[in-house]
Amino acid sequence: MNIGAFDRVIRLGGGLGVVLFDYVSSASWEIIFLLFGVWSVTTSVFGWCPFYKILGFNTCPTNFANTNTSD
Repeated sequence: MNIGAFDRVIRLGGGLGVVLFDYVSSASWEIIFLLFGVWSVTTSVFGWCPFYKILGFNTCPTNFANTNTSD
C-alpha cells in the first residue's frame, strides 16, 4: 500500500464526483470523465497507485517490510 487514509478519502470523493459528473456530461467528454473517475475510485479502494510507485511517493504511514529476524 502506498496511499494513506486522507489521500484515499480525497480520491474516493473526487472519483465519485467525476463519475457523477460523467453521468450528466456531453457524449464527447464522457469517456474521459469515466476513465478518470474509475481510476480514482479504484486506486482509493485498493490503496495502491502505480504512479506513486514509479515516482517514489508514499503517503501511507504503515511500513509492511518483513521484520522477521529469526536466529
